[in-house]
Amino acid sequence: MPETPDTPNAPGAPGTARRGPEATASGPGRVLVAVYAIFAIGATSRAGVQIATRFGEAPVPYLLSAFAAVVYVLATVALARAGRRWWRVAVTACAFEMTGVLVVGATSLALPGAFPDATVWSNFGMGYLFIPLVLPVLGLLWLRRTAPSR
Repeated sequence: MPETPDTPNAPGAPGTARRGPEATASGPGRVLVAVYAIFAIGATSRAGVQIATRFGEAPVPYLLSAFAAVVYVLATVALARAGRRWWRVAVTACAFEMTGVLVVGATSLALPGAFPDATVWSNFGMGYLFIPLVLPVLGLLWLRRTAPSR
């Protein structure tokens, strides 16, 4: 029987979440991709300038900023791409980002001397209005909602 909009769980059926290959980058997902892209550009720019001009002052925080930039770029691309594999990459990137924010945030508070300069994730993203702490939570919730059908 062909699926029609009236068929339960059919794409576009009332009351069902979109679960097609474009689901992560559609609707509110577009805003999520845009915010991730902004953070990817910002973290990459910040890390590039820090590493190029002051690397000797605080190598660990600057390398963590570069690592955060890579995670943001990967999450942006994965959220914008279609398919089950990209969905899995996005989940992994968002989960890794959440872990990084929590570990770096806690470490930067417990050992402030180890972070003579801030990173995107230090102090749980306080320098970025805590968006780095909230963003992976929103990303993971969105990915849960748009999970591909098995």
